[in-house]
Amino acid sequence: MSFVQVAQLDELTDGPVAVEVDHPSEGPLPVVLFRLPDGEVHALLDECSHGAVQLSEGDFDAHAGTVECYLHGSLFNVCTGAALNLPATQPVPVYPVRVEGKHVLVDVENPLKEN
Repeated sequence: MSFVQVAQLDELTDGPVAVEVDHPSEGPLPVVLFRLPDGEVHALLDECSHGAVQLSEGDFDAHAGTVECYLHGSLFNVCTGAALNLPATQPVPVYPVRVEGKHVLVDVENPLKEN
């Protein structure tokens, strides 16, 4: 796995954080980071699988672990990327995250499989 530093942990206190991560063969990828109340950090492709708009602009419910796309209301699980309601029917890619001290690292080369 190829983890790269994308943010500082203290940046993830007020909701989702959009970052751009370089993928060796695909170029820059938009990624959104979420921090749950238990401290877990999750990373998804920052694009709704239905409307192709930024999930980082949507409503994040940290306690439910969901983000809602602002365009059509599709809801996604931030841990698994699963689409939880229509109109989205496809999951959003989820990337492995590692926290090392105050640094948040993401591996965009090896997306996780949907649970």
